[in-house]
Amino acid sequence: MTAEKLYDVLVKFAASQGIELNRDREFTLDILRGLLRNEERYGYRSCPCRLASGAKEQDRDIICPCSYRDPDIAEFGSCYCSLYVSPAWNEGAVEHVFVPERRVI
Repeated sequence: MTAEKLYDVLVKFAASQGIELNRDREFTLDILRGLLRNEERYGYRSCPCRLASGAKEQDRDIICPCSYRDPDIAEFGSCYCSLYVSPAWNEGAVEHVFVPERRVI
């Protein structure tokens, strides 16, 4: 799968959940390339913004969409890596701030 094809799939997936992909398409495609690289490397799409262990069960919380996506979007308007965002975030109605890491290792 290419990043562009994954983009098309995830746009629909995000919309079905009332959220969006980051409107910066090049940024988003870079994140998607990272997801696909991690899938090749580990066999699963771990978040490219975090260090995966390579053990799927240990990394289950950071397989995209990660366990932290929804609380991050609810609190900050975007997930940790800014792949998934609220419509208000994309429209600039929500300040774009650094989303702190919620994962405890």
